[in-house]
Amino acid sequence: MSKTKITAEPGKQEFFITREFDAPRELVFKAHTDPKLYTQWLGPRRLTMRLEKFEPRSGGMWRYIHKDKDGNEYGFHGVIHEVLSPERIIDTFEFEGMPEKGHVALQTLRLQELPGGRTKLTAQAVFQSVADRDGMIQSGAEEGINESYERLDEVLKQTHEGQRHEKTPIEQTARS
Repeated sequence: MSKTKITAEPGKQEFFITREFDAPRELVFKAHTDPKLYTQWLGPRRLTMRLEKFEPRSGGMWRYIHKDKDGNEYGFHGVIHEVLSPERIIDTFEFEGMPEKGHVALQTLRLQELPGGRTKLTAQAVFQSVADRDGMIQSGAEEGINESYERLDEVLKQTHEGQRHEKTPIEQTARS
């Protein structure tokens, strides 16, 4: 487990996210494409998540709603441009709460296999303007990203440990 690093250089329309996970690349990828895992980690703990559409394939679409304890809802949606298992996902991201439409970011997620069954995640989000990028950061995105990846660490640990403890048919037969 490592700390999430978010880099946003002044005057640029993008930010980068990097983090290392103590889990194999295939599992980190699965956590980004399996709806049962995805809903367990995306977003701050104080919000609940409803996944309305999730088509993790090239040409697919996604939409989810985060809801706070007061009942306020925050919608997000996008189009998935590429899914290359287990190394890359490219999609768009739009927050539906903006006063006008069109504040779309292009996101690229890359997963690099590291020694020891670890994975390095690198994400780039490119916005249409510096103002859009700065607005996203000021809206609390950093807090949401950090907490999401802390939650992802927990999900990966539980899932990875569960996979290690599952018995294969050969192991079951050998013990019988």
